[in-house]
Amino acid sequence: MASDVMETKEANAKVYSLSMNQRVLILVVAFLGWMFAGTQMSINGIVHFPAAADLLGEAMADSAGQWAGFFVCAFLFGAAAGGYVFGWVGDRFGRSKAMAISIACYSIFSFLSTLSPNVHIFWALRFITCMGIGGMWPNGMALIQEAWPNTAKPILAGVLGTSANVGIMLFSLWCMYKDVNTDDWHWTLQAGSAPILLAIFTWFFIPESPSWLAEQAGGATSSQGDLSPVTFGEVFSGKNAKLTAIGIVLAFVPLFGGWGVANWANYWAADYDKQNETAKVEIAEADTVELKTKTNLKAEANFHRAWPGSISSLLGGGLAFFLGRRLSYAGLCVLAFICTQFLYGLPDPSHDDFMFWVRGLGFFSGFFFGWLPLCLPEMFDTRIRSTGSGVSFNFGRIIVGVLIILTAFILKEKFEGRYDQVGRICGYMYLIGILAVYLMPKTDEKEPSPSLAE
Repeated sequence: MASDVMETKEANAKVYSLSMNQRVLILVVAFLGWMFAGTQMSINGIVHFPAAADLLGEAMADSAGQWAGFFVCAFLFGAAAGGYVFGWVGDRFGRSKAMAISIACYSIFSFLSTLSPNVHIFWALRFITCMGIGGMWPNGMALIQEAWPNTAKPILAGVLGTSANVGIMLFSLWCMYKDVNTDDWHWTLQAGSAPILLAIFTWFFIPESPSWLAEQAGGATSSQGDLSPVTFGEVFSGKNAKLTAIGIVLAFVPLFGGWGVANWANYWAADYDKQNETAKVEIAEADTVELKTKTNLKAEANFHRAWPGSISSLLGGGLAFFLGRRLSYAGLCVLAFICTQFLYGLPDPSHDDFMFWVRGLGFFSGFFFGWLPLCLPEMFDTRIRSTGSGVSFNFGRIIVGVLIILTAFILKEKFEGRYDQVGRICGYMYLIGILAVYLMPKTDEKEPSPSLAE
């Protein structure tokens, strides 16, 4: 019986094979979809602080840093929910359709965010926007791997892993020449709605995964012989529960490193910009020489963190393949930790070494996002690949979000707005990754990890 099912799947896979042009088109669209998701991530580091200050008003402007942290949580919780919901949509109704819906989600609600009357509505709209980001990753990764089954997975992982950093880098470069401040930030979210055209194109012109179509045509059946649709709870039950738990732990550390450690450098720079802008106004009013300010330090920090990450994330899958998953992951944790301690040990963001350590942290943390696309999807069967990898990659964000909420309160109440102290303490979270990586299944680390679900 099992052999008959396998033969049926293989026959169906041949029927649903893709042409080279279709494969290239899938690769390009998935790259662009995750790249534009990267621009939404860049908004977290550049736009949220001035947006919070504007929406709060002058009377509560001192809470802007705290609310900027809450907006990061909107991203993290939204992406986690989107990875679960749209990952299930991808397994149930097809990868390409789910990818189109995900792109449309982050595009439409990015525009609607510009209409927010207060910080609470803005938070809710950013949450929904980021659901689309969370849904893009698992469906894009699953579609690429299934469309290019005979291509080295480290290469595919690197291609998708680097695309978000390319989006972050390009958006940051734009903001270096067009400043984002409390009076002029809405244009960034309007620009973030442009990928709606890509969503429409994806819906109508991107072919479906041949593996998914084969699975639907002759795949998993229940004991009664009927097609058994993927359920929301399946990824947390039975033989898949262990895989999902491992995936969540492995994704948590680099996610916290990005949003709960490195992101404080952006807010530290944004706060420094704002202080110098205030000083400039006061000096001008006193009819004295104006203070030379660096009002785009936040955008520069985001840019110098993103471009090294664009290179390293492209190489992350290859590093895991050649050095082994455990050694590469543990080594990156140590190097990223060292960068955080030197970065947040500086007196202020105007220090000559600030950008050096920002680049170092961006470089070493970027490798993780080529490592994860290689290691997470291959742990799950085709049947639940989008859901499993989506939950693994995105549910770590929930833990990160809770910790950021705590640090946002600590930032104001305990550390009196000292972003450097919070960032330095949070950097110790990287050391947990050294222990976490040994939860991975024991395999030949230089070969693709076989699915434990098989």
